[in-house]
Amino acid sequence: MALTTYVKGRAYDWSHAIGRASANGTGFNYPQTMCLGTDSDLYVANRGNENNFGMRVNHIKVGGPGEEELLAEFATYGEADGNTIWPFGVAVDKNGEVYVTDEWKSTVSVFDAKGKFIRKWGTPGSGPGQLKGPAGIVFVVDSGNNRLQVFTPQGKLVAQCGKAGSGEGEFNKPWGITLDKDGNIYVADWKNHRVQKLSPAGKFLMAIGRYGKLPVAPNAFAVTYLGPFISSVPDTDRVLAGILNHPTGVAVDPEGDIYVTDWGNHRLCIFDKEGHPLTHLVGDAQVMSKWGQQSIDANPDMMKAYRRVQNIEQLWRFCFPTAVVFNPKTDQIIVADSQRNRLQVYNKVRDYVDFQANL
Repeated sequence: MALTTYVKGRAYDWSHAIGRASANGTGFNYPQTMCLGTDSDLYVANRGNENNFGMRVNHIKVGGPGEEELLAEFATYGEADGNTIWPFGVAVDKNGEVYVTDEWKSTVSVFDAKGKFIRKWGTPGSGPGQLKGPAGIVFVVDSGNNRLQVFTPQGKLVAQCGKAGSGEGEFNKPWGITLDKDGNIYVADWKNHRVQKLSPAGKFLMAIGRYGKLPVAPNAFAVTYLGPFISSVPDTDRVLAGILNHPTGVAVDPEGDIYVTDWGNHRLCIFDKEGHPLTHLVGDAQVMSKWGQQSIDANPDMMKAYRRVQNIEQLWRFCFPTAVVFNPKTDQIIVADSQRNRLQVYNKVRDYVDFQANL
């Protein structure tokens, strides 16, 4: 796919990649969810694993190419208050407090903007106010209980909606969540292979997407945890508009365009505000990230190994992307490229047809 994708008065221009594989410091370890801070900074929740214990939240500055900066990391692995076992969701309130869900502990921990632990709440269970494997958080996506729950910042239950199922307003392992400018709720309904749009009161409004897998050409590499398939078949010949395979994250821009990380199909799907498919992005990281280049500069053998790869195209592509955010201040679309332990950043450009006409 080209570095710039054009569709219906919009252009999506690949900007840069951020990150590398790292259990701490300037990199990521299986990033799961993200959210914007109060100053266009970014918080990223890392899943980590039992081999490197890279569980944590990164607080980073995004900026343009080469401007990324690690500001802090917190919610690292451990049993104590302020630590996490399986960090999953992350959100920031208007006061700059950071909320982190722990799927293992079934709790929500609260930190200040610099990562200092303040308080926690939540108990395991399926009763009102209890949690089971909480995932995304704007409202709490109570994934194991297939519902959304609304709490005060101190953890008092206010409201809840949803139940297990595949009908309108029902969920099957919901994951990511976001709000639009009108307060409508969008939930990535993972095992139902769709995004559901709900009113601020939790009433079902619209389903976005339907189940489907991209076809795999006979000469393609296998799809594995190491990466998506690559073949000589053009992306346009493999596109099935509007299909989703276990969607994980969702974001909405000020115009109402909807961005969905299509986890099982290794792409980012973009829909208009009515839920009609516009296009998709597959990842274009042909330029090494700043932090990745620093690793290579410190260890030349890494570049020797990189140069021995016969086809590096699969390294450009998304591999099980898990989350997406849209920054309205910069018009940046930021995608968590989970298995690659990096973020890929695109710029949305509006009215490109009018611009070209004036050249």
